[in-house]
Amino acid sequence: MKIRIKGNSLRYRLTKGDMSILEEKGELEEHTKFAGKTLIYSLKKTDKSMLAADFIENRITLFMPADMIAEIIHTDKVGFQNTHGELFLLVEKDFTCLDNIEEDQSDNYPNPHSLNTTK
Repeated sequence: MKIRIKGNSLRYRLTKGDMSILEEKGELEEHTKFAGKTLIYSLKKTDKSMLAADFIENRITLFMPADMIAEIIHTDKVGFQNTHGELFLLVEKDFTCLDNIEEDQSDNYPNPHSLNTTK
């Protein structure tokens, strides 16, 4: 799971493996260590109807409705977005990059723009 933060925008990108864990356990969690502190970011299944987020004690938690989780996992749906207060939220599938990069992308979804559509 990756996060991207820019201004009042929070974006979570999920690989196929992340989706499997989310479906099985109902939550994902990652840690980033800073000098003496740890930032925790997580995604949790909720019974609410919209994406929502919290930031408490160095932990960012994005809450995603169970029906959205099922749809993003079992369909071609790319992602979901919502505005929670002033914060724009986005959860989406992590596609392979079209550029050559060093990052391991073996668990990412195939990029739809890289598929051959000619007959």
